[in-house]
Amino acid sequence: MTVDPATTATEAPAPPAPKPRPGIVALLTFDGFLCALLSVFFLGLYIGTVPFPITIVLAGAANMLLVMAMRAETGSASRAAWPLLAWIVGFVVCLAGGPGGDQLLVADWRTLLLPVGALAPAGLHLFVARMAALTSAVRQPAPRP
Repeated sequence: MTVDPATTATEAPAPPAPKPRPGIVALLTFDGFLCALLSVFFLGLYIGTVPFPITIVLAGAANMLLVMAMRAETGSASRAAWPLLAWIVGFVVCLAGGPGGDQLLVADWRTLLLPVGALAPAGLHLFVARMAALTSAVRQPAPRP
């Protein structure tokens, strides 16, 4: 009996994933921290007498790009969250008072909106990516004997 090679399923092993470059990972993580500092520094922008917190939108877009770049570099959703964790650390550092009682963030609606606007888009992206990975792992067809 002969077997048609076109009809037999041969599972080739997946090629090994390339290792993430540590310099790029460190740079993307530091960029998350730097994004937090810059978004806090420019949060108090005004156009005339109207508050113009454009940094909330810019921080959300920058964090999304950082997470996508980190995920492409590492291939891991948990490591892709490192720029967000660095952003949180930078934001907490800015919340602390400096010498002489100086503070970068004031009790204002913009201060409350900044972490939500900066972290929610990238956090939602990571959540959807993780759920897609989990559901694709569950839906794998059973191997044929």
